[in-house]
Amino acid sequence: MLHYAIVFLIVAIIAAVLGFGALAGTAAWIAKVLFVVFLVIALLGFVRRS
Repeated sequence: MLHYAIVFLIVAIIAAVLGFGALAGTAAWIAKVLFVVFLVIALLGFVRRS
């Protein structure tokens, strides 16, 4: 999940540099959502393991 968040972040940066604003915004939003989902799953895993 973290891998996909990083990939979408890189896509967003490249799209922003090339001038594709809408695509960059969408990719950045997806990266944020995936990162939050990753954090929630990681925290739940740590809590369950303790």
